Amino acid sequence: MAETQIADFGLRELVTFRVGQQDFCIDIMMVREIRGWTPATILPHAPPFVLGVINLRGSIVPIVDLSARLGLRPSEPDDRHVIVIAVVGTQTVGFLVNAVADIIGINQSEVQPTPDVASDATRAFIEGVIVTEERMLRVIDIKTVLPKSMETAEAG
Repeated sequence: MAETQIADFGLRELVTFRVGQQDFCIDIMMVREIRGWTPATILPHAPPFVLGVINLRGSIVPIVDLSARLGLRPSEPDDRHVIVIAVVGTQTVGFLVNAVADIIGINQSEVQPTPDVASDATRAFIEGVIVTEERMLRVIDIKTVLPKSMETAEAG
């Protein structure tokens, strides 16, 4: 019932994190857990942004280097990195980020549209921008970050 009330007022909770030197966030409802870096088992012929898979309590979970996927410099994971485990449709996926910063509550009206000067790829991944006094956060549409073949788990 509380979730309905929050939605009625246009409030959202977002998990904020750093990728490279940039600040991003995703909807907290997509996040299942946040865990420390675990080396992934490499998969042959996987896209360059897929670091491999990990065993998460008996489930095989692909790990996506969010930095590489967003067109930034690929990460060199170490013990300071964390994996944000998210559920996208029916697929559980881990996203490698530098660090999780905090959880913020915002009004949906605070999310500004992605600027028109951004590329189509940027607009596809970025739902909008939140400007605060301290920083500028890009809201990632996590569903668009995964290629369709990963979303449907083994389709094409």
